[in-house]
Amino acid sequence: MQFKDQYQETFQGMKERSSISTQQKALDINLDGTKYGTFVEIGAGQEVARQFFSAGAAAGTIAKTMSAYDMQISDQIYGKAGAYVSRERLEQMLTREFGLLNERLADTRAGITQFFSYAATVTARSYKQKNECHGWIGIHAQLYPDALPSEIVLHVRMLDDDNQSQADALGILGVNLIYAIFNFKERPKLIVESLMDNLGDDRLEIDLIHFSGPYFDAINNRLMNLHLVRSWCCRAVMFDSEGASVVPASALRKKDVLVMRGSFKPPTKVHMDMSHAAIEQFKTVGGLTGRGILNVAEITMSELASDEEQDDASFLARVDLLVKLGFNVLISDYLRFFRLRSWIRNYTDNRIGIVLSVLDFDLLFNEDYYQGLEGGILLAMGKLFSDDTSVFVYPAKINDKLISLDTVEVPDNLQHLLQHLIKNRSLIATDHYKEENLHISPRELVKALPRGRGDWEQSLPEGIADLIIERKLFGYQD
Repeated sequence: MQFKDQYQETFQGMKERSSISTQQKALDINLDGTKYGTFVEIGAGQEVARQFFSAGAAAGTIAKTMSAYDMQISDQIYGKAGAYVSRERLEQMLTREFGLLNERLADTRAGITQFFSYAATVTARSYKQKNECHGWIGIHAQLYPDALPSEIVLHVRMLDDDNQSQADALGILGVNLIYAIFNFKERPKLIVESLMDNLGDDRLEIDLIHFSGPYFDAINNRLMNLHLVRSWCCRAVMFDSEGASVVPASALRKKDVLVMRGSFKPPTKVHMDMSHAAIEQFKTVGGLTGRGILNVAEITMSELASDEEQDDASFLARVDLLVKLGFNVLISDYLRFFRLRSWIRNYTDNRIGIVLSVLDFDLLFNEDYYQGLEGGILLAMGKLFSDDTSVFVYPAKINDKLISLDTVEVPDNLQHLLQHLIKNRSLIATDHYKEENLHISPRELVKALPRGRGDWEQSLPEGIADLIIERKLFGYQD
């Protein structure tokens, strides 16, 4: 029911916004004499300010616009930062501009004005550079007169092919953000959903969002980042081994990545055995950089459809448990394995390893799984193993019979494909496994949780049962 209500709210929010153009949003703000602020945009022009100017009546909203484009001038105004396109620089810009606005105008507009500062620092497509086009965007705003400011910060990837299109998309996104913080402040999920208004498909990805300040102090930021995926703002979000939301590009850049896909409801000793065995095997594969292996547990959003709880709390609980076990956590909407690998390849040129139980071969080698894909299973396998990617296969017990990569059965017409992948070391059997744990089944285990404490606790890594009991996760009852 909660899942249904959530999508009814999303649909209602879309109806509320469907007829509001970018220009109308900007004009609505311009005609509201209580909203007054500054626009500071570095990179890709001053597209957000331009939207407000072109809408008309901009004098009602704009106190100042600026682009401190030169690096030395930027440093002199805002101070040094580790990088010019960074969250650190964005926060410097927001804090200084909001402070100046209050310092200069509070005496004349106190009690009647909600001051705000909008800032962006981005690197867009240029004539000389073909680098990753991304940026940090944010707003510092009073959500009622004389209030302490609250803040929303985004990390965005620009996907258009040319500078002008990227700048245009950033202008629309900026208007959406400013409009949302003032009009949807009581409905943070609607803020997230509205960010892509009037942008169409494949122009931008927002892969991190962070709410802060007194008005948003009760917001669970991990939940809001999860909602980015559900709202089609991006295809995946990441949490680091401390449980904090991170930009995937920063976490994965120049790393060798080992990813294990599962439902992890809950993570068991078998998951840990798979991870440890695959890491040791991965270290023997040539081409590793010496920068260390980023160990990632990935949950696909398709898991939600079969989740009896059907709520975000179940996902966030799994994040907490996996973080406790030392994993970085990825939540994506990728169903097919090769799509996940392609997404990771966007951010690293290094080796990629995927940890797979032999139980999952019914998906990997099921041709129905690739219906509608031109080239079918052959194209999918080509993309999955296209460059520096290995899949490490962990054995399982089925009806008390040990099944490994050497003995797993696939359809007869795919036997030659399986042998080809094994001989070319694309599919690699893990050298070590713990047979005493292979009987553990998360699906069977979770059925025991409503009955209280019991033998199921012995199937979990240290500390995980205590967290499940303490927080009554996955239906656990005393």
